[in-house]
Amino acid sequence: MGMDFSTLRTLISRYCVGEENWVDSRTVYIGHKEPPPGTEAFIQQRFPDNRIVSCKYTFWNFIPKNMFEQFRRVANFYFLVIFLVQLIIDTPTSPITSGLPLFFVITVTAIKQGYEDWLRHKADKAVNECPVQVVQNGKIICKQSRRLRVGDVVLVKEDETFPCDLILLSSSRDDGTCYVTTASLDGESSHKTYYAVQDTKAFTTEEEVSCIHATIECEQPQPDLYKFVGRINVYMNNEPVARPLGSENLLLRGATLKNTEHIYAVAIYTGMETKMALNYQSKSQKRSAVEKSMNAYLVVYLCILISKAVINTGLKYLWQSDPNRDEPWYNERTDTERQRHILIRAFTDFLAFMVLFNYIIPVSMYVTVEMQKFLGSYFIMWDDEMLDEELGERAVVNTSDLNEELGQVEYVFTDKTGTLTENNMEFIECCVDGHVYIPHAICNGQVMPGASSIDMIDTSPGPDAREREELFFRALCLCHTVQVKEEETVDGIKHGIHQGKSSSFYISSSPDEVALVEGMKRLGFTYLRLKDGQMEILNRDDEVERFELLEVLTFDSVRRRMSVIVRAGSGEMYLFCKGADSSIFPRVIKGKVEQVKARVELNAVEGLRTLCVAYRPLSPEQYQQVCHQLSGAKLALQDRDKQLAEAYDIIERDLILLGATAVEDRLQEKAADTIESLHQAGMKVWVLTGDKMETAAATCYASKLFRRSTQILELTTKRTEEQSLHDVLFDLSRTVLRHYGGMSRDNSSSLSGDCTDFGLIIDGATLSAVMRPGQEDSNSGNYKEIFLEICRNCSAVLCCRMAPLQKAQIVKMIKASKEHPITLAVGDGANDVSMILEAHVGIGIMGKEGRQAVRNSDYAIPKFKHLKKMLLVHGHYYYIRISELVQYFFYKNVVFMFPQFIYQFFCGFSQQPLYDTAYLTLYNISFTSLPILLYSLMEQHINMDILKKDPSLYKDIAKNCLLRWPIFIYWTVLGVYDAMVMFFGAYFLFDNTSFTSNGQLMTTNTQMMFGNWTFGTLVFTVLVFTVTFKLVLDTHYWTWINHFVIWGSLVFFVVFSLLWGGIIWPFLNYQRMYYVFMQMLSSGPAWLSIILLITVCLLPDVVKKVIWRALWPTTTEKIQILPVKSSEGQSCVCGLIVCVR
Repeated sequence: MGMDFSTLRTLISRYCVGEENWVDSRTVYIGHKEPPPGTEAFIQQRFPDNRIVSCKYTFWNFIPKNMFEQFRRVANFYFLVIFLVQLIIDTPTSPITSGLPLFFVITVTAIKQGYEDWLRHKADKAVNECPVQVVQNGKIICKQSRRLRVGDVVLVKEDETFPCDLILLSSSRDDGTCYVTTASLDGESSHKTYYAVQDTKAFTTEEEVSCIHATIECEQPQPDLYKFVGRINVYMNNEPVARPLGSENLLLRGATLKNTEHIYAVAIYTGMETKMALNYQSKSQKRSAVEKSMNAYLVVYLCILISKAVINTGLKYLWQSDPNRDEPWYNERTDTERQRHILIRAFTDFLAFMVLFNYIIPVSMYVTVEMQKFLGSYFIMWDDEMLDEELGERAVVNTSDLNEELGQVEYVFTDKTGTLTENNMEFIECCVDGHVYIPHAICNGQVMPGASSIDMIDTSPGPDAREREELFFRALCLCHTVQVKEEETVDGIKHGIHQGKSSSFYISSSPDEVALVEGMKRLGFTYLRLKDGQMEILNRDDEVERFELLEVLTFDSVRRRMSVIVRAGSGEMYLFCKGADSSIFPRVIKGKVEQVKARVELNAVEGLRTLCVAYRPLSPEQYQQVCHQLSGAKLALQDRDKQLAEAYDIIERDLILLGATAVEDRLQEKAADTIESLHQAGMKVWVLTGDKMETAAATCYASKLFRRSTQILELTTKRTEEQSLHDVLFDLSRTVLRHYGGMSRDNSSSLSGDCTDFGLIIDGATLSAVMRPGQEDSNSGNYKEIFLEICRNCSAVLCCRMAPLQKAQIVKMIKASKEHPITLAVGDGANDVSMILEAHVGIGIMGKEGRQAVRNSDYAIPKFKHLKKMLLVHGHYYYIRISELVQYFFYKNVVFMFPQFIYQFFCGFSQQPLYDTAYLTLYNISFTSLPILLYSLMEQHINMDILKKDPSLYKDIAKNCLLRWPIFIYWTVLGVYDAMVMFFGAYFLFDNTSFTSNGQLMTTNTQMMFGNWTFGTLVFTVLVFTVTFKLVLDTHYWTWINHFVIWGSLVFFVVFSLLWGGIIWPFLNYQRMYYVFMQMLSSGPAWLSIILLITVCLLPDVVKKVIWRALWPTTTEKIQILPVKSSEGQSCVCGLIVCVR
């Protein structure tokens, strides 16, 4: 009965006492212990295990699932149907001609995708079988990670990664804190502080932890890394004591424990419910724009094929409607076939025509494209310019399906930390009352030994200023949250640092705090440690100064400053404050503001991160008042953040300015040059980072994403608190549109030099509001559309404080916009994986933050600078090559099959092939496949050095311009023209010319030898030579391999034809080609006909190229002609540079 009442009490408290938010919550029993009787109902919930699954297939579903995915491709499904038709009915050609290439494509693709998934299985297994230490009954037992359950108490040691999402119970540190790096989650490699539950932090052994009797109520899993709401009920003498839980208590899977010996924590979210897993997206099959074009062209050619088959079937029965006409003698039907219903006969004939004309759909194109992508990807991996000697790493291709997409990128989304920057902060200088101090160069206004000439040297400060100078240095040594990490103890930390030994180093949640403390050390003031509430400093005179740390007013992005209150050994109390200039200067009542402000502005222009430092002496009465204000705010359970902010605002007033600092966040080598080149190539670059706005903005200036003249538009929480989101969006929209005036969107969205310089900054919270349609105000319209309009008119966009899933949402939003641009995402941490998977092309950087991004990316590069060559050179070449390959394949198959179509009008629609079976089978496989494959691997229409120097050439191939419908129609029309010239040219020459070995007139007896197969062979010979010479005219980059393959293919055709018709093959039942080719070549008129027809076929394309290049040359064509004008003796045909190696 007690259980019933407790259940009722729980339900009433959840649903009726203002706790609607707790309906969708979970209860976790720490150590799987039931609550004491009568306190609350024990309702055991089911949770998933801790298994992580990133693979796509299993052993059992691989074949059906993979086959289903492959046959979803229109081409594969079509060839399967044709293959089955050839098996079922009597067709003019063998089933092998369709089945063999299809089987090859399906098998190769399945092996490739199976191997990739096997690697994912292997990675999952390594993670899931990782050992985890769990506390059970006062003892430590070892479990595999996948067997971890919600409620298990876990022991994690220093430098270990958290196996799931945990609530911190206790720590080896006395104050119950621990330090964590979340680099693989949000990209920040700095140390963050997390706090144990107040009532459990004293439990520091396995036996004590096992005695904890508590339950946790918290929200159900959700992907936001920065939010967590919960409470813990700790049972003391069967009475629950409730404590709030927040994000400061939650340790996330993937983060790493640092500078803490060990911790005990309880699992609350496991497996695919952890925040890291919820921020991952499944890896879907990506398809390139070229492949989409191929599929569209395929549909057109399917329609042409069906039209041909329908026309021929209809005309056949119209032809046979005359009683005097029937099937030809060589196609005689049996009585059973004649008695079939006319519809069945017509359908059978339709299928037979489909099979006969089937070769217009180039099955071998898909084989060639697969080979081209696979082999072509090695050029990226072999590129020595993309080798990083420091890491010893080369570029890696994980997916070769998207090579050509690298040449079509319009938007680049990049992470900041570890991608654009090295995440190494360096202290550059500080300014005290207008006097500049540069470590190891200028100190006290004097040039230090070993420093070269420095432009700016101030006069030495007078004796009175020395006190303020030292106060400034002390302020920076005290106003921070830096921890000292001991590697070894040599007579204490002080001795280690003092003697200059590497026995300790600094760690902090902010890398620039470390840089400032290290900078002070180089200027003579060394921060030693924080022990028992005392901060120790070693001054210039090698004396240890001790300050009692009374309060820390932590940094937040709204205040943009932090403060500490300390008591000196003499009893004096100070408030030291450091922060952004915009948040310090308005609070200053004294100090040399103008001199410091001038220096800050100069440093900001140079892209340095600047901070101002100020102080305020406190009397005991003022300090008591401060303590009262802070304690009241800290104990508040409702609106705690708001009350703390108000208290900080009151305390941090009436400051005296001391000076300013300048810190450089080192960009990766050539990062700025790379971004500049991407801009010139017409790409828009967005920076998406989990970092703070100030840090990210400084990096954007340093990397030249934002310029000095850039007008920054802010769409941040700070601004939306002052105005409604609706007003802010419309204000920004008016600002950019007023500037543009009548400019069209296309012009405004381009990134040319004359484009207006607007830069947009948005944070994660505001983005969430933008992504939701306005509900409160019906007139608010669609915020997303307004936001997109603003972004289109900005030369650069910075998104800060982004959760990993928000990064993916941004990419998805741009992908789905009206223009449907091609997107590329580049990052180096696990927090970038969702973005990398969402973008059309995902690139991982081999950085310091693990290999998750590299493993989930399509391509991986050692450094950000390698992106320039990957896109501007490799991407450009891949696109040029594959677009020619696709158009050429359709062209040569039109030329191949159109004469077959016309021939049906001359053979009574009898489905008689024009070409021999050997020619039909080998045309695409042997005679014409190798030259185009080699072209698609080696063609360089412009030297790669020129492509790197002139990024604007990338615009020439933008928006899939070489595979647009007008160009496709041109190639198709050219193919039809060539086919008609070949067929009718051969027909009229054949009809009016006598073919004999000695040029004499044919006799009635010899005329029998020159029929169907001679005519077909003549057309086929012209065909093979024409399509090969067409490729010769399109080739700009010649090597001995090109010559060998192109001329070798033609020689192979001739030799094969001679052997095929010159020898009696025992395995053939009949040999219709016997002596045909030799007889044809023995005739002089046949030679003249072949030469004449090839010339007439190629002439229009040559004339068109000459006229187009003369009247409307592209930038690329102008550059191709330049070397011809500047250098003598270089061979050139129609402006095509010929380089023979």
